[in-house]
Amino acid sequence: MRSSMLIYPIFLLLIVITNLDTEKPFDFQSVYAEEQSSEIDSAWKLGKSMSTPRTEIAVTSIADNIYAIGGFDKFGNVLDTVEVYNISNDTWKTLESLPQPLHHAAATTFNDTVYVLGGYTNNNWKASDKLYIYDHKNNSWTEGPQMPTSRGALSAEFINDILYAIGGEGTGGIMNTNEAYDVKTNKWVSKSQMPTARHHAASEVVNGKLYILGGRIEGDLPITNTDVTEMYDPTTDKWITLESMPSKRSGITASAYNGEIFVFGGEDLIRTFNNNEKYNTTTNQWHIEESLPTSRHGLGSAYYDNNIFVIGGGPKPGLSVSAINEIFSLK
Repeated sequence: MRSSMLIYPIFLLLIVITNLDTEKPFDFQSVYAEEQSSEIDSAWKLGKSMSTPRTEIAVTSIADNIYAIGGFDKFGNVLDTVEVYNISNDTWKTLESLPQPLHHAAATTFNDTVYVLGGYTNNNWKASDKLYIYDHKNNSWTEGPQMPTSRGALSAEFINDILYAIGGEGTGGIMNTNEAYDVKTNKWVSKSQMPTARHHAASEVVNGKLYILGGRIEGDLPITNTDVTEMYDPTTDKWITLESMPSKRSGITASAYNGEIFVFGGEDLIRTFNNNEKYNTTTNQWHIEESLPTSRHGLGSAYYDNNIFVIGGGPKPGLSVSAINEIFSLK
């Protein structure tokens, strides 16, 4: 079987030939209007758009500030762009650029500090082992110790002061790797491997447990998505398999609220998804929620004050972009 790292860029190229209008950016507002008529479902509203339309971004938040990091532009250029959305003011601001352009990176936060790891550094899909750390007070980046395993399209979450980097894809193919970075010791160690190797999955932390949801288990044509949900307990260093997602999706994003995890968007070879599915970590059950107004993949999300902000991503499979910021109310 050919490596998916070779096939997926070809897939992107095929898509962009039909999707790309070099005269103007993708008009997501028009798509939004066409698909939703003049109304948005009662739980959804529209926030201010990013300044830079893009896909395959990394998103994380500190208080009422949401950071959108890296990704592709509509031409397939790899970006070092970092923008912050202030929820209270509904405004975007451009920040200090990443130390290098990255797409398919992962981002998370700890102690009001942003951590960006992995991803791919160029259009040849060279996997990165870098860990970049952003100080929002000084608007500056530093480099942390490298991950033991280079990879992109991975999941990353903090539990207490430990950063877990899970899954992804690199030169070794699709991975079930689980590596942990200790902020106090400034060192990486290996942990129990995830049962299902995958990339382009979603992740969240609830009550000290780390959940990996969906993703892609093969990248050759056709794309093979999964609905598998697995949970990692760092106190025992063990994994368990939970109730599967209602749909098989990859290129997705997730945010948690009150013990429940909401999983948005995704793609397969021929379409993007507007699915919004909620997993209850107490009952181990899934529920269908109001659909994402604009179907897309390669998007990011963040929770703040009874709202989930779903940002960016491509409305068509492969290389397409948007700057859209749709807000899901949990009140």
